[in-house]
Amino acid sequence: MQTLRATPAAPAPADHGEGPTWDAARGELLWVDISAGRVRRGALDDDGAIRDTGSLHAGDTVGFAVPAAAGGWLTGAGGGFTHVADDGTARVLVDLPGEGGGEGDGGTRMNDGKCDRAGRLFGGTMAFDQRPGAGSLYRVDTDGTVTTVLDGLTVSNGLGWSPDGRTVYFADSGPAVVHAFAYDPGSGEFSDGRVLLETGGPDGVADGLTVDDEGCLWTAMWGGGQVRRWSPEGELLAVVEVGVANTSSCAFAGDLLVISTAHGDADEPDAGRLFTVRPGVSGPPAEPYRGPLEGLRTV
Repeated sequence: MQTLRATPAAPAPADHGEGPTWDAARGELLWVDISAGRVRRGALDDDGAIRDTGSLHAGDTVGFAVPAAAGGWLTGAGGGFTHVADDGTARVLVDLPGEGGGEGDGGTRMNDGKCDRAGRLFGGTMAFDQRPGAGSLYRVDTDGTVTTVLDGLTVSNGLGWSPDGRTVYFADSGPAVVHAFAYDPGSGEFSDGRVLLETGGPDGVADGLTVDDEGCLWTAMWGGGQVRRWSPEGELLAVVEVGVANTSSCAFAGDLLVISTAHGDADEPDAGRLFTVRPGVSGPPAEPYRGPLEGLRTV
């Protein structure tokens, strides 16, 4: 088994860093600070160094940001989907029924999200108190319809697709599992779900994830200070030691694996920073959202 060590990147730490996303068309790295409601932006130098280039405000909380083909970014903010324009203007496109509300009144918020190759956006929710069953996973189709894909979740989290697009991997961090579903690229439907990974304990809980060009999964292990590489059959292949307990997500920018982290109970000077490592394999860039920016509607 391969063991690697990630190193902290230059950008200032977030409070709850999440969702690194490589926008190849812009040559830009995105990530979010959930509790600050901000989308962070960075540039990648030839040597793999990341430069902080600014940030945008999406809402009270923001779980993820993806590039939008029509311009700007589509984010999961608060209890729904918000478009952030190039000039930084944030506009709520749809509030999801039954989602939202404040932390003190049993509310929910958007968490992780990602687009498939067709440009459909999938975004999930969780309760602030992480109570079981309060989370759901939603699909925003390229015609603007918003559909519930999965419900009864706890912490809807990382998503990724196999290189052939026929398998989708999905983490629910509440029960600490990663599911594998058969995926229909034509319709965006999930079927034939099974538990691929059961995580937890001192090694951490599977949080955000990505899939490399060889079809292997990389899962950030919240509470375990690691990112782990798995075969499509669930065999552990590699461990990246991060050095911050709350390792939250990861994504490839070419052959550079970018890892986000968050603050926790421990006093860790690098908590909230991005980390990077070159693991000897590459991964695909983020797919943009290819649907409309007007008239989103739940069905």
